[in-house]
Amino acid sequence: MKKRLVVVLALVLVLTSVFFTACGDNNGDGDTTSINLGTGGTTGTYYGFCNVVATVINEKTDMNLTVQSSGASKANILDIDDGVVQMAIVQNDVMDYAYNGTSLFESDGAIKSFSTLGAVYAEVCQIVARADSGIKTVADLKGKKVSVGDSGSGVEFNAQQILGAYDITFEDIDKQNLSFDASANALKDGKIDAFFCTAGAPTVAITDLSTTTGIVLVEIDAEHLQKLQKDYGFYAAYTVPAGTYNGIDKDATTVAVKATFIVSNDLSEDTVYNLTKAIYENVDNYSHDKAKEMNLEYAVSSISVPFHPGAEKYFKEVGAIK
Repeated sequence: MKKRLVVVLALVLVLTSVFFTACGDNNGDGDTTSINLGTGGTTGTYYGFCNVVATVINEKTDMNLTVQSSGASKANILDIDDGVVQMAIVQNDVMDYAYNGTSLFESDGAIKSFSTLGAVYAEVCQIVARADSGIKTVADLKGKKVSVGDSGSGVEFNAQQILGAYDITFEDIDKQNLSFDASANALKDGKIDAFFCTAGAPTVAITDLSTTTGIVLVEIDAEHLQKLQKDYGFYAAYTVPAGTYNGIDKDATTVAVKATFIVSNDLSEDTVYNLTKAIYENVDNYSHDKAKEMNLEYAVSSISVPFHPGAEKYFKEVGAIK
């Protein structure tokens, strides 16, 4: 009986070892090459883009990226902090809030368990107004009916910060909290004068709106752009090209935040170096439109959260970080 018990215990130990090896893929130095990657909802850009990247990385390296759907930026940061994922894609403004314990993370407190791997593409802060509203500048939004995105969303904080650069508060506008689709419909029906939308351009809600309603993209001028960037280091200047939407016949200057890969501080320097190298040296192999925006200079600019030592090593090696 005792002999049988010993055999059973030995088998359990073997199976346990196999299980954790499969889940962790220990490569001999205590680090793992199997990495869970937090994204967003299954119909969103984060999920689709990360699936394309993961497929290429898994084919061309000995790493195993497992893409997981999630509640996007804030949820992803909390998941890294809890050890649910080791890598995620988030907005660089939201990761700034997390790292400093402000805005969306004021009640959570500062989270320092993650570092930057690198930025990948722009999420554009678009301010859309009816063409017949008389709104030409951000200053003209004062006293108007303006949707600033869902309550408590990253879009709402973007709107608050952009308006603030013009010394406008939410009390100075008739603030509405509507989703992108609801905002577009409300603008079409004349229920609001303008709305904020932070998303990759072109954005479907705005594209559809522009086919039925005359719109303008409200620009951010150089003076206020500089003030905004001084106050919030995560914003980057961005030009929405003419023709992006129906009726928009000239370039429009605004700002953008960046969809950015972050990683757990628990990942080793070697692992993150190899991961960063693989991601940015396979850009031409990604069959996703957003990959066209990826380059080394973009990857390291307007980032306010420290880079992981492994990512920093790679970017210094290729001259992106001096």
